[in-house]
Amino acid sequence: MTHPPRKTAIYLTMAAALMLTILPLPEWAAPYRPEWLALVVLYWTMALPKVVNIASAWVLGIIMDLLTGSLLGQHALGLIVLSLITIHLHQQLRNFPIWQQSLVIAIIIAIYLGLILWIEGLQGRAPDTWLYWAPVLSSLLLWPWIFVLLREIRRQYVTGSRH
Repeated sequence: MTHPPRKTAIYLTMAAALMLTILPLPEWAAPYRPEWLALVVLYWTMALPKVVNIASAWVLGIIMDLLTGSLLGQHALGLIVLSLITIHLHQQLRNFPIWQQSLVIAIIIAIYLGLILWIEGLQGRAPDTWLYWAPVLSSLLLWPWIFVLLREIRRQYVTGSRH
């Protein structure tokens, strides 16, 4: 069986993250939606920083802004900062046990959400509830599964190694 080109698998995971981001949820669950795109960008930036980088984060952020109807550049800025932090820490992050990775990922997601909150506040649209920060917790809890899934995709379709 032939495998798709190397970057196709990466693009498909990013498309899936974008779809999960705009997928309608019940009203009670919506505040707890994990930051799917941020998690996927974090993984690929950590695993392959020369392939998924700041430019990738910017493009994905613009797409996210267009899909969500937010201020153009808002998510792009957040994802660029998230990528810069991850690129800077990627060697250490790769060597952390998964529980430590989850904690660092939660901090990076909090920084990302803080930037988005700051921009929303400048527009006079800041949320008035602590539930704004709920995705930090849901993203923290999902990171181990996201990591294992994307690592398997990377091994099978991107790098071709199965160890």
